[in-house]
Amino acid sequence: MFFLPTTWGPMEFLVVEIYYKLEWILVIDPEYCIPKKFLKIHNSSFLPYRFHSESQTTIAFFNCSSVGKQHLRNQDQSFQKLQNMITCPIYISRSSDSVLTWDLASCTKMLDVNTHTAVENLRKNWLSFSWQKPNCSVCAANGKKCRWNNGTEGGTECFDCVNKRKTIHIPKSLIFAATGSIVLGLVTIIFIKIYLYFRKKEEDQVRVDKFLEDYRAQQPTRFSFADIKRITNGFKEKLGEGAHGKVFKGKLSNEILVAVKILNNTEGDGKEFISEVGIMGKIHHINVVRLLGFCAEGIHRVLVYNLFSKGSLQSFIFPPDNEDHFMGWEMLQKIGIGIARGIEYLHQGCSHSILHFDINPHNVLLDDTLTPKISDFGLAKLCSMNCSVVSMTAARGTLGYMAPEVLSRNFGNVSLKSDIYSYGMLLLEMVAGRKNIDIRSLETFHDLLEGDIHIHIDDECDYKIAKKLAIVGLWCIQWHPGNRPSIKSVIQMLETGEDNQLTVPPNPFHPTTSITTSESHFPRQIFQMEVIQE
Repeated sequence: MFFLPTTWGPMEFLVVEIYYKLEWILVIDPEYCIPKKFLKIHNSSFLPYRFHSESQTTIAFFNCSSVGKQHLRNQDQSFQKLQNMITCPIYISRSSDSVLTWDLASCTKMLDVNTHTAVENLRKNWLSFSWQKPNCSVCAANGKKCRWNNGTEGGTECFDCVNKRKTIHIPKSLIFAATGSIVLGLVTIIFIKIYLYFRKKEEDQVRVDKFLEDYRAQQPTRFSFADIKRITNGFKEKLGEGAHGKVFKGKLSNEILVAVKILNNTEGDGKEFISEVGIMGKIHHINVVRLLGFCAEGIHRVLVYNLFSKGSLQSFIFPPDNEDHFMGWEMLQKIGIGIARGIEYLHQGCSHSILHFDINPHNVLLDDTLTPKISDFGLAKLCSMNCSVVSMTAARGTLGYMAPEVLSRNFGNVSLKSDIYSYGMLLLEMVAGRKNIDIRSLETFHDLLEGDIHIHIDDECDYKIAKKLAIVGLWCIQWHPGNRPSIKSVIQMLETGEDNQLTVPPNPFHPTTSITTSESHFPRQIFQMEVIQE
C-alpha cells in the first residue's frame, strides 16, 4: 500500500512495482478510477514525489455519468477493457482526437490538462511517480540540515539544527557538596579497611595466644587433695573399683567431666610417681586416654583422666546384666586394631618406651564412637627406646593377663613383649566373650581353628574376622617372649592379613611343645615385615 501525501491528506494507492535504481514507483487505484484522483493532484505538490516524466501531451477529461450502460456495451471491446463505465464515469482522450472516435458526443467535457503522464497509463488505471533524494551537500558543508522546500518545485532549503534538549544548570554548591560526600565516603572506607586489617591481626594474635594457652593446659595439672575432693564433690559418685584403686566421677571448673582414680598403693616418697606422670602427661594419641592431672600429696596418689560415657570394653564383652551387647565382628576388629595402635604408640611413639603391664578389657575405655582408649597407667614403667629387658622387683598386672615371664623368669625376661601377651589374652577374650568359650581352656581355640569343632557363625566375612582375631591372639600368648610378634606385625596381620594366609601357631599347652618354640613356626608373612628394635 502506498500513501501519497497531498493537501487533502494521504491518498491511497496499491503498489504494482518499485524500481529502486530508476527511483520510480508504479501504482493503481483500488477503486479503479485513476482519472478522478489524477484531476485532484495534477496541480499539487507532493514532495518528495512527482509524476514520472513522459512526453508532454494534452489530455481531455469527459464526464460520461449520464450515458446508458447499454449504449457503451455496444462499443469497441478494446475500449471497454481500458475504461469501465460501470466503475469510473470519467473518460479521457487526447485533445487532438475526435469525440466521435470514442463515441464521447453524449458526454460532457470537463477540461484539458497539459501533463507528462501518458494517456494510456491513465486508461489502464495506472500512475507512476518518481522520487529524488535531496542534495544536502551545501547544507552539510555549512553544518546545517536540509529539507524539501514546499515553495519550489523540487528545491531544498537549509535549516539550523536546534538542540531541543534543555541544559541543566547545577549549582556550584551542590557540586561541592556531592564532591565532598564522595571524598568523605572514600576516606571512611579506607579507615574501615585499616581498622578491619588491624582487628584481624589482633584476632590472629588472640587465636595464637589461646592455642598456646590450650597447649599449656594440655600438660597435666597438679591438684591438691582438697581440689580432688571438690572435683569429685566429696567422692559422691563412684564409677567402679579395680585391683589398683577406686574410680569416681568428677567435674572440672570448665564443665569437663573426668574420671578420678584413687590409687591404693601409696608407698614410697612419690618421686617415681611424679616422674612417670611427667612422661605420661606428654602422651597425646587417639587410642590413649589423656592424663589431665594428678595429685601426690602425703599418702594420696590420684590420677585424673577424661571420662567416657560408654564405659570400658569389659561391659560390652561380659555385660553384668547378661544382656546381648555384641557390637559386631567388624567393630570388634576395629577396636582390636585401635588398641594395638595405642600400644604401638606407647612402645615406639614417645621419647621413652612405656610398658603398660595391665592391658585388659577393664582398662580399655570407649568413647561415643566406640574408639578404644587405653587407660590406667598406674603400673606403667618407663624404659629407654633401646632397652630389650626391663628389670622388675615384683610382678605387675592383673591375673589372667600377666605374661609368664612377669611371674617367673624361667619363661624369659620382661620386655615389651609382655604387653603383647596381655593384648593377645584381650583378643581371645573378645572372641570368647561372644561365643561363651571358657578363656581358661585356651586349647579350645586350637580345636576350633584346626577344624575339630565347628564355629557357628553364619556370615562368611564375620567367620573370617573371628578366625583372624583368634589366630593373632594365639600368636601373642606364646609362652616364650621371642615367639611373640612385635606390635607392628600384629597391626599388619589384623589390617592386611587374610585368615587363610595366617598360620595357626603351635599349641603352647600341648605337653610335647617346647617352651622355646622355633621361629620356623611363625607365619612367613611375619618375617617379611619390618623388624622393630625393642
